[in-house]
Amino acid sequence: MSILKIALLQIAPDKTLEENLEKGIECCKKAKEMGADIALFPEMWSNGYRIYDRPVKEWQAEAILVESDFVNAFGSLAKELNMAIGVTLLEEFEPFPRNSMVLFDRYGVQKLVYAKVHTCDFSVEANLTPGEDFYVTTLDTEAGEVQVGAMICYDREFPESARILMLKGAELILVPNACPMEINRLSQLRGRAYENMTAIATCNYPGTVPDCNGGSSVFDGVVYLPELEGSRDTCILQAGEKEGIYLAELDLQQLRKYRETEVHGNAYRHPKKYGKLVETRIENPFVRTDYRE
Repeated sequence: MSILKIALLQIAPDKTLEENLEKGIECCKKAKEMGADIALFPEMWSNGYRIYDRPVKEWQAEAILVESDFVNAFGSLAKELNMAIGVTLLEEFEPFPRNSMVLFDRYGVQKLVYAKVHTCDFSVEANLTPGEDFYVTTLDTEAGEVQVGAMICYDREFPESARILMLKGAELILVPNACPMEINRLSQLRGRAYENMTAIATCNYPGTVPDCNGGSSVFDGVVYLPELEGSRDTCILQAGEKEGIYLAELDLQQLRKYRETEVHGNAYRHPKKYGKLVETRIENPFVRTDYRE
C-alpha cells in the first residue's frame, strides 16, 4: 500500500519575513516528525497575504525573488528533512509581483514554480501579475513518485484549472489558500476532485487571521469502492479553525486503481464538441470593466 502523508500547515503568519521564515522552518520540522512526505503552506506565506487595507506600493515592496534566501532556505530544509515542501510567496516580478508557490522535492530540487492564474482582479489583486499556465511535475517521495500540480485560492472557482491539471496528468493538486472556507468553496473542491478523479489538498490560514477560518482539507476524489454500497465521502481531512499542522494520509494505490476503472476524468470526454469553451468573447451579464486578459 502506497500512503502519501500530506501536512497542511494551517498557521498564522508573524509580522516580518524573517519571523515567517523562522516559524515556517519550525513547522516543517514538526510536520516531518509527524511523518509527512509533503508540507504545504497557506497562500503568500512570505508576507502572510497582508495586501488588503494597505498602500499598494507598501506591500508590493515586500516581494521577493524565487531565488531569494527565504525561498532557498526551504529548499535546503527539504533536503535536510527528506520531505517535499510547497512554500508560497509574494514573488518579485515585472511589471507587478506575482502570487506564487515553489515546490521543492525531498532532495531540495525546485520542481515547480506556479503563479496564480486567476488573480482577483475585482479587488487589490489587480495589482499582481497573473500566471500564464498550469504545471504538473513528477515528485519523488518516500511513498513513491506522484504527479503533482498546483492552483491557488481563486483558481479553485474555475473548473478549467483542475481540469487542465488532470489532463496534464496530475494525481494530486496542492492548493494554498487565504479566504473563508465555507460550504460552497468546500463544495467546489469536492467537485473538482470528484469530476477529475484527482486528490486535492488545500491549506488555509487559521481563524485568527482576518478573513480566514481554517478549514484546510483533503479530498481524495475516490467516490466509489466495490466493497461499499453507494458513494463514499471523499473528504479524508477537514480541519477546524484552530492553528495547527494537520496530516492527511492519501492512499495512492487506491486512487490509481480507481482512476483506471471509473468513468470521470478524461475517460469519456468529447473535446471536439467543446469549442465554445475556448472562445474569448464575453457577453452580458458577465461583462466586467475591470476584466483583463
